Amino acid sequence: MKSENCILISSGNNWVEQAAKDQLEGVSRLPGVVRTVGLPDLHPGKSPVGIAVLSRGRFYPHLIGNDIGCGMSLFDTGVKLKKFRQDKWGSRLSYIRELRDIPAENPYEEECPILDLGTIGSGNHFAEFQCVDEVFDNELADRLGLPKDRVLLLIHSGSRGYGQEILKRYFRPEGLEEGSAEAHDYLAEHNRALLWAARNREVTASKLLDCVGVNAQPTKLLECSHNYLERTEEGWLHRKGSVSAKQGAVVIPGSRGSRTYLCLPSENTEIALGSLSHGAGRKWARSICKSRIDKKYDRDSIRTTEWKSRVVCHDTNLLFQEAPEAYKNVEQVIQSLKDWELIEVAAAFRPLITYKG
Repeated sequence: MKSENCILISSGNNWVEQAAKDQLEGVSRLPGVVRTVGLPDLHPGKSPVGIAVLSRGRFYPHLIGNDIGCGMSLFDTGVKLKKFRQDKWGSRLSYIRELRDIPAENPYEEECPILDLGTIGSGNHFAEFQCVDEVFDNELADRLGLPKDRVLLLIHSGSRGYGQEILKRYFRPEGLEEGSAEAHDYLAEHNRALLWAARNREVTASKLLDCVGVNAQPTKLLECSHNYLERTEEGWLHRKGSVSAKQGAVVIPGSRGSRTYLCLPSENTEIALGSLSHGAGRKWARSICKSRIDKKYDRDSIRTTEWKSRVVCHDTNLLFQEAPEAYKNVEQVIQSLKDWELIEVAAAFRPLITYKG
């Protein structure tokens, strides 16, 4: 799929459903849109997920969506892998029904007064303890400062109810005209939501480490926002389910039953509007997941993976909605990005404990 202003980056066995392609083409026809890129994890949503869109003269808040600043932060817990105890940590996490039940100091109260600070949210959001499973490029991994013998923590969350409220107030099918009062106000709130989302992941990391008995402060290794609007020299760059290739290394996770890849963008990613995939992308709608795999699992097996990792989640429906089968093959997504010469892969992490709630 390729036209003058609309391109899909995919190859080989990577599957992209027709509904997602149709949505991508629909976006390319919006007034002011100059270029539209679908990435290998492209899938349909209220607006397509896994896209980068460049417009001029106006921009579209609904292409960013309601979870402004949603992204992933990777932390070094400081815990040696040989000290990790899956049963102990899993049991402690199982006592948490919701992260909002755990009080946390909000050092950003004046700027970020939202009560949900320090929470993950539902849907595909998660926190996952991981470790290095394979290093593909030692020189590259060393250059990125990858701690190969310690427990890592990857958190995927966003701006929670904050971003939802912003979209409600500024959604216009025709977008917002550049230079208008509404555009100015949206951008100010959008930027606050971006800041809030990043701080939310930091507070969440501290909460979780405290819960499992780790006293050290987590060290942030990298930050990847994937729902946001960026002003560039060429115009307004919308990203929905895609990360910037201009800010260094990125993490691309699959599902709770697959590995996460640490990648370095190539020097030239202009064909993808300087963007990369944010993950594997959904394969199944949430409404059909349980009926398709209900007989495959019992109450215990749905809480473990082929990697012998443990899943902590108190919502049975969510367990099925987020099952590995509901997602595309992340290896095929990674291969597509490599085929298009957009990334170098430094390492892969395997899951130890996935927490949702």
